[in-house]
Amino acid sequence: MSKIDDDAWLYTISSKRKLIDFNFKEIWHYRDLLMLFVKRDVVTVYKQTVLGPLWYLIQPLFTALTFTLIFNKVANIETGTVPPFLFNLAGVSIWNYFNTCLSSTSDTFKTNAAIFGKVYFPRIIVPLSIVISNLMKFSIQLLIFIAFYIYYYMNGAAIHINNSILFFPVIVMLMGLLGLGSGMIISSLVTKYRDLKFLVGFGVQLLMYVSAVMYPLALMREKLPKIAWIVEYNPLAYIIETARYMLLGTGTLSLFGIIYTISVTLLVLVFGIIIFNRTEKTFIDTV
Repeated sequence: MSKIDDDAWLYTISSKRKLIDFNFKEIWHYRDLLMLFVKRDVVTVYKQTVLGPLWYLIQPLFTALTFTLIFNKVANIETGTVPPFLFNLAGVSIWNYFNTCLSSTSDTFKTNAAIFGKVYFPRIIVPLSIVISNLMKFSIQLLIFIAFYIYYYMNGAAIHINNSILFFPVIVMLMGLLGLGSGMIISSLVTKYRDLKFLVGFGVQLLMYVSAVMYPLALMREKLPKIAWIVEYNPLAYIIETARYMLLGTGTLSLFGIIYTISVTLLVLVFGIIIFNRTEKTFIDTV
């Protein structure tokens, strides 16, 4: 605890916590530490690699190219008037933000056990720093998308940005919060069930195929109506479909999908905060 004067305390560290404990004031007090974690996440990942930050660009480009060859050239999945590569690059870029947020936060307690066991600070700062640092990576990938967008537009591609693009930051925020909440839930479970970590990577790959990353949502409803409900109940599919609608003018903008996505995101985030706060009390005994 930190003392201001003889009769008042700034913080009291106690095992008794509220059910939902997300103290913005305390997080703001530790904002410098938050920025240090963000810097650590950005710098250390590719610090000893040959290409360094270029991997931020190479990964989505190669993934989008692979999807274009397999799903559009071989499987003949149509993307309407939008160039297939640009269609896939938009989906891959927004998906990667969720993927990295989820994968990185899902190992929070195990990766930071040494720090957590020595000094006090709001533990939720660590997963928050991951979401912020990945936002910086996403911004770099978005610049590459813009470059290809300009190239295709100048060559006569039927793509356009509509007024809904003003709400694009909201879509990105939803993706980040959904990754944050899901990652905190998995991280809390991994402290007791270690083998769950091995299923995360496999599960995320499967999740990508039911998130409309490499195909239009309408195509799933048309070609596979019996199993389309799997995609329609996935909030990530609505986020990606909405993002492509904003960026490329293709697909649909579903009011139900947006409301459903916001509801699921808030539910997952609240549950993630609850289970994360409960786990941080005892995780040091099990990690």
